[in-house]
Amino acid sequence: MTKYALVGDVGGTNARLALCEVENGNISQAKTFSTSEYDGLEAVIRRYLEEAKQDIKDGCIAIACPITEDWVEMTNHDWAFSTRQLKANLGFEHLEIINDFTAVSMAIPMLAESDMIQFGGKEPIKDKPIAIYGAGTGLGVSHLVHVDKRWVSLPGEGGHVDFAPNSEEEDQILEVLRAEMGHVSAERVLSGAGLVNLYRAIVKSDSRVPENLKPKDVSERALADSCIDCRRALSLFCVIMGRFGGNLALNLGTFGGVYIAGGIVPRFLDFFKASGFRAAFEDKGRFRDYLVDIPVYMITHDQPGLLGAGAHLRQTLGRIL
Repeated sequence: MTKYALVGDVGGTNARLALCEVENGNISQAKTFSTSEYDGLEAVIRRYLEEAKQDIKDGCIAIACPITEDWVEMTNHDWAFSTRQLKANLGFEHLEIINDFTAVSMAIPMLAESDMIQFGGKEPIKDKPIAIYGAGTGLGVSHLVHVDKRWVSLPGEGGHVDFAPNSEEEDQILEVLRAEMGHVSAERVLSGAGLVNLYRAIVKSDSRVPENLKPKDVSERALADSCIDCRRALSLFCVIMGRFGGNLALNLGTFGGVYIAGGIVPRFLDFFKASGFRAAFEDKGRFRDYLVDIPVYMITHDQPGLLGAGAHLRQTLGRIL
């Protein structure tokens, strides 16, 4: 008899739940719920389980917030709960609550070639460290290492390291943003809001007054080639994505590959392909040769959070990925 577990990927707006086949990791019966229509995570899970009509005793939910102890408070929503209490209320034998980027990183070993696009480099080296990052509402960062037949995700807050400019243009960007906000992290330029920050800094550095644009406005104007400032901002975004990815590769020797998770970049894929991303990734002076063979991939799988939550749970239950 096929055994299923519950997996979930919960953000501020939507909660996605699905069934994961414990033996092979297949994801099925995925459904999306609006978080605004439910009082808490338990109510959403109960609704899903009523519809799924399966006897579920194990689960793993990925949530977009730091996970440190039993009590979980969502960053972009008012849901808060005790993991132990939730597990008891649902009658589960296992319940794992993990960070959303931990889930994305755990999805990497489960991806097929058709689930990603490669940007330069050669083949990944089996079982070597992997880096994962993604610009969306914020800048998520994680690493993945293989230890004694187990994959271990190394979560952190790498999106909040210092923005490190490496050209005159980037120096000007930093100068404008530092005057506005003090500390300028990588997330301040590599995120939806970061794209607007880049546009604004470009205009202000030229002693002009920027328009009040949204991230979508900047990218759409750049792609339509109707605004040179927006096009410069999007080009610079791609270059800084490359520099940041190269930094991650240097930090942990990620010869297993560097992976870009969803969010913003898939919206301008052709522009990204033609950008200075890969050149900036390798632009590390004396260590260019160290990076030149490391492959970079963009994840195109539509539900890496659910896939990774399932992989995390299956490994917890003793399966080898």
